This record gives sequence, structure tokens and C-alpha cells, in this order.
Amino acid sequence: MKQDSPQRLTEEKPAAGRSVPVLVPMPAERPYSYAVPGDMCVEPGSIVRVPLGPRQVAGIVWDGECEAIDPRKLRPISHVFDCPPIDADMRRFIDWIAAYTLSPPGMVARMILRAPEAFDPEPWVEGLQATGAGPDRLTAARTRVLELAANGMAWTRSGLSHAAGVSSTVIDGLKAQGVFETVMIPPRPVVAAPDPAYASAELTGDQEEAARMLRDSVAADRFAVTLLDGVTGSGKTEVYFEAVAAALEEGRQVLILLPEIALTQAFLERFQDRFGTKPAEWHSDVAPRKRERVWRQVAEGGVRVVAGARSALFLPFKELGLIVVDEEHDPAYKQEDRVFYNARDMAVVRGHIGGFPVVLASATPSVESRVNASQGRYARAVLHARFAEAALPSIRAVDMRRSPPARGGFLSPMLLSHMRETLERSEQSLLFLNRRGYAPLTLCRVCGHRFQCPSCSSWLVEHRFRGQLQCHHCGHAEKRPEACPECGTLDHLVACGPGVERIAEEVVGQFPDARTIVLSSDILGGVKRLRLELEAIANGEADIVIGTQLVAKGHNFPNMTLVGVVDADLGLANGDPRAAERTFQLLSQVTGRAGRTGKKSLGLLQTFQPDHPVMRAIVSGDAEAFYEREIDERQKAGLPPFGRLAGIIVSAATRAEAEGHARGLRRAAPPANDIHILGPAEAPLALIAGRHRFRLLVQGERAADMQAYLRRLLATGPKIRGSVRVQVDVDPQSFL
Repeated sequence: MKQDSPQRLTEEKPAAGRSVPVLVPMPAERPYSYAVPGDMCVEPGSIVRVPLGPRQVAGIVWDGECEAIDPRKLRPISHVFDCPPIDADMRRFIDWIAAYTLSPPGMVARMILRAPEAFDPEPWVEGLQATGAGPDRLTAARTRVLELAANGMAWTRSGLSHAAGVSSTVIDGLKAQGVFETVMIPPRPVVAAPDPAYASAELTGDQEEAARMLRDSVAADRFAVTLLDGVTGSGKTEVYFEAVAAALEEGRQVLILLPEIALTQAFLERFQDRFGTKPAEWHSDVAPRKRERVWRQVAEGGVRVVAGARSALFLPFKELGLIVVDEEHDPAYKQEDRVFYNARDMAVVRGHIGGFPVVLASATPSVESRVNASQGRYARAVLHARFAEAALPSIRAVDMRRSPPARGGFLSPMLLSHMRETLERSEQSLLFLNRRGYAPLTLCRVCGHRFQCPSCSSWLVEHRFRGQLQCHHCGHAEKRPEACPECGTLDHLVACGPGVERIAEEVVGQFPDARTIVLSSDILGGVKRLRLELEAIANGEADIVIGTQLVAKGHNFPNMTLVGVVDADLGLANGDPRAAERTFQLLSQVTGRAGRTGKKSLGLLQTFQPDHPVMRAIVSGDAEAFYEREIDERQKAGLPPFGRLAGIIVSAATRAEAEGHARGLRRAAPPANDIHILGPAEAPLALIAGRHRFRLLVQGERAADMQAYLRRLLATGPKIRGSVRVQVDVDPQSFL
């Protein structure tokens, strides 16, 4: 497509015979051409409705000029939405992501167009305003209403009656007497505007120095990345709030990314304490109508701060001036569906395109961010100590070879003893096990039958609270039977290995009078129940908490002084090149939940590998030694960030189809001195949701043009036929 100046489309008066490219939300490699009716005005970024086959879909008018096609042969644009256009920076961002991830641009644009009801303005609502006239007689109720309306502000009927504490008939009576007149009120804001001077925090020396760096970065009004690296409980949130305040004072919008919905409620309250109001939320648990209002008000500039999940990167900000990525190391920022991208890395790209600063915050930064900081690409602000001089927990490894649990149990005598002492002090304990359900495997003791998912190559996880066996990959669930389906023997099914429910069962047996809570992502009642449970823990309404990885992230439990990791070796038992890093981060984060208010605290790691470098680093508290070793090993192996990786996942309805296509890709691999291709090999999860999976791994030097190589490979490889699907994952985080 021939490129032309965006200005041309903006300034030209619409005329018959004109056509424009429109990016539609489907897997097309380029925009489609549409005719512009003579009375219609569009510009690059305009959101329009266009015919696509038999459907009408929303699309974005794109930059450039259409190919030489007679506009009379093109289908016309049906409608232009009354909506702020998607700006040039966001259009460049879409093109950049599409090129980097090898995704169709339309599928990236689809992530912007997910709030179709927001494309038209919110309707104004009918309200009432005082005319200055008085009623025929005054009553106490009428007096309260008039006092509220005396400042001339417009009210809705229900809002005025509620504020005055009167029935709506009182309002209707005053209106009938001419005391009020009908006016139209603009839609109310989703959230009030935050006040950067509402409640400034008192910062320590380290915090003030870090905050100064961030404020200076905002004041410079140019692209820069700062890694805010502080131990758990060091006050990183309060520090980056100073950058948020600086951006607000400059009249800029702010995006704060969080890895988990479970973190949102506590974060919203901290934000409100600092700025006098909550930010707008953006995540999957927000009701559709509210999401549409947030989208619209972000585009119009009414919403000044958004706190949200990774998809918030694709909100059409009018004046974005700062992005903060909290818990920047978290793998939840990686999307592995349709468009594969890492929101942390894409936030940096968004800042670079928009020319504004980005803050990455973590107590356990990713190796990539640490290397970027050491090489000068990122600035680094370090918080060495906890807030108010609270001590970090003492960490000890419990060698399970020398201190094994009782028969049938999973908690060592040392851990149980410390839990008992913690209960006697009326303090809280946390037991961490990154495994949902009751047990990861159920089998028959008579014939050895194992319960496996019929659609995946994974065992069914028992959820005893629900009486179900469930697959955590495709969602398949079935009732736990009384008899073995293979041999028919009754009462001989046995659960193998522990999940959090089984640990809870053991805890209740050991401490029957303790108040115990189990937290995991599949908790009954969803996010709302999870938030209530987290609030109850923070308020001291639980004695022992048993949880999966969602308890490791950002929560502040003031009375928690003991953390026990049930299986510290769990994350090390796979071939993932990031296994050591992930385990170090997770264990550091979860043990960091203890002692955050200054009480003496302890973390115990149950392990069969107490001499493993990860265990030694956590027990010694020497994070720098761990990073040095991990960075050195990555450099020797040419792994990211010193080399480049891309995964190619081939899936199909049959194993033969998947394997055949994967081998065909391997044979078509073009020769290159700086790029090597490994595989294909059957994926560790060889079958998911009925689809067989093979993987190829493409490894290249840091300077290698990975995207160009992958495009050549896909272009020269076998054509995709039948049930075959090919997914490309640049910079993979998962190797399953």
C-alpha cells in the first residue's frame, strides 16, 4: 500500500469517488478499502461502521492511501461514530505490536474496539434546577430540598430526593409549583478527578530520593524508563504515587498496570487515601456498561487515572503521560491468546512512541529489567529497607529429608511447632502451596487407574469441597465417583499429593480451634468473595491462611508473622529456562508477606534441595548474588536478554496432522548464521482441549532479525490446511 501523509485525509473535503483504508477486527494482513460517501467526513483514526461480508462491524480509518481501485466498485462506509479518533501514537502502537508479534493488525485493533457501545456519546440525563421561585408553603422536607438546590447546581430527581432525605413526591410537588425547571445534565464522571495535593505522604530518605528521580523523569516530558527496585514492604507504591501526582499536575493522564484483579481493591483504597478519590478500574470483572463508560471518558480525557489489567494498555487515552507497571516481573502480564504479547514490554514501547516516562516497580525485578538497568537503558531507583525500619523476616530452610512430616501429612514438625507458637501469640500464619484443589492426581489402589482429562494430556485435579475432578486447562469437570470406572472396586480411590484443600484439612486436624481460610483463584463466589476474604485477613479475622500464588502479590496483612512454604521445590521441577528466576521471585514475594508492620517474623521453606542456589539466596537474603549468577548463566547460554527466543506452536485435531506440519516447517527453515531452530518436539502439554500440540523453538543472537526470519519461515513452509493452527510466540514466557 502506498503511504501518504495523514494530513491529506484530514484536510480534504469529502468528495464522491474517494476511498480510505479501514482496519477491521479480523485476522487480515492489511486494511480493507472502502468508499467514503460524499456527505461523510472521516480522518485517520475515525471509528466507523463498515460492511464485512453479511455483517456490519466497527473499524478504524487507517493511515495511507488505498490501492488504485475504482471507488464505485467498493462498498461504502455505513456510519461514522461521534467519537474522538484513535490518535497517531496509538495507531503506530498497533502497527508496532502487529509487526513485532507477527499478528494481523486487525486482531491488535480488535483489542481497542471491545467497547462498541462507547463509540457514541453518553446520553445526557434529565435533571432539575432551582428557578428562584418559592413554594406556596414551607415544610421541613421542602426546606431541606431548597437548601441543597440554593447554589444553582442541577440535580437528578432521585439524587436530590436521596440527598435531602425526602420522598420523590416532595420534589414533584415543588416542580409542579415552578420551584424547579427541567434541564439536561451531562453524564456524570465514572470517578471524580484525583487531587495530587490531597494527602502528600511523608517519605523516608531512600523513598524521597527515589521519588525525586521519578518526579524529574515526569518533568522532563520525554521517554525514559525507571526501574523502582525495593524490598517487600519498602513503600514502592507511595513512591510511584509521587510520579502519578507529578503527571496529574502537568495535565497528563496516567495508567497503572496491576497483574491481578485480587490486588485491585487494596490498591484502590491506598490510591483514595493519597488522592481523595479512586482511579477508574479496567479488568474483566468490571461490568460491561461501566467498561464502556470508562473507555469513552478515557478517550475524552475525563478519566485521569486508570488502574487495570494488561488490556488497559489498549485504552484510547487522550493525554497519556505516564505508565506504571506494578509487580513488573509477574508472568500474568504475558497474554497467550490470539495476540501473544508481554504488557510490561509493550508498556515500554507505548512510552517510547508517546514520548513519556514509564516506571517498572518490583521487589524481585525480572532478569531482563535488571540487565537493562545495569546497561544504562533504564534508570534504577533502589529502596533497601522496609518502611518505618520494619525488619525483613528471618528465612530458614526446612530440610524435609531430616525433618519429614508425619505419615499421611505434608507439614513438617518444625513448621507445625512455629504455627502453634504463632497462634499462642494471637498472630497470623500463612501456608503457601502453588497448587489448587485437594490433590493433583486421583488413582485406584487396586488396578492403578488414573483419572485423566479426556481432552488434555493432564491429570484431573480433585476439588473435594465441590466433590469434583477438574481439568485446569480446558475446564472439563466430572463428579468424583465412589467406584473405580476401570475395575469397579468401591472405596479404593486415593488422592496423591497435596493441594491447598488437602493442606487445609491437615491444618484443621492439627489446630481445630483456629480460624482457617483457603484462598485460590477458583474460590466459590469469584472475585467479590476473594476480596472479602482478603479484607477479613487484613482485619485479623483469620488465624491461618492457606493460599496459592495470588497471596504472594502485594497484599498487606499487618498481623502476619509466619509464612510456611509447603513445597519450595515445586517450581524447579521442569525444563523452563526461567524456572530458577520464577521460583526465586515467588518465594521472595510470599515470604515478604510476613512482618510488614515491624513485628518479628519468620519464613520457613520446606525443601528437599536446601543447597539449591535459589534456596541459598533466599535464606541468606543475598538477592544480588542470585541475580549475578542467573545473569551469568543466561549470558553463557545466549538466552534472553542476551539472545532472542520465539516459540512456534503447531496444533491440530490429530497428532499426525500436527506433527506433519511441524516437521514441514522445520524442513523449510531458511539457513541463517545467527538463528537456529530446534525441534519439532511434542509439547509437554501434548493435548489441550482435544488438540494435539508440537513446538519448535527458534533461538537467535541478540542482534538477529527474528521477525524477518519467522516471516520467511512461515511463507516458505507448508500451507495451513485442515484443522492445523500455527501460533507464534515471540519472547515466550511459557514452554508448555
